[in-house]
Amino acid sequence: MIANMGESELERLSRMWEEHLRAPFPPHMRGREIEGEDMVLLDADIAGCVVSSLSGPLDEKRRKILLVCLAAVEKALRSIDDDDGASEYYKHLRDMAALAVELDNAKAR
Repeated sequence: MIANMGESELERLSRMWEEHLRAPFPPHMRGREIEGEDMVLLDADIAGCVVSSLSGPLDEKRRKILLVCLAAVEKALRSIDDDDGASEYYKHLRDMAALAVELDNAKAR
């Protein structure tokens, strides 16, 4: 996804995080499970890992959580079909998680 990791990617993740903080959580996703995933918890787990990624390399536990969540949000996105922005919300969440994984991979080198 990203050819050259560096400060610009960290800045991009930081910008994406700020955008995520301003985005309202889709109300109809509260209490909803898609593909076996609680959509609120999926959001919270990814958010926690992204915040950790912004401050340094992820520990092994958070890295595993982020990878599992990235796969889960990919799977859930196939089942989200709506007009109120939930799919865009979760696409942004997926993109943020993917960038955090790539950034963490670069930090580990």
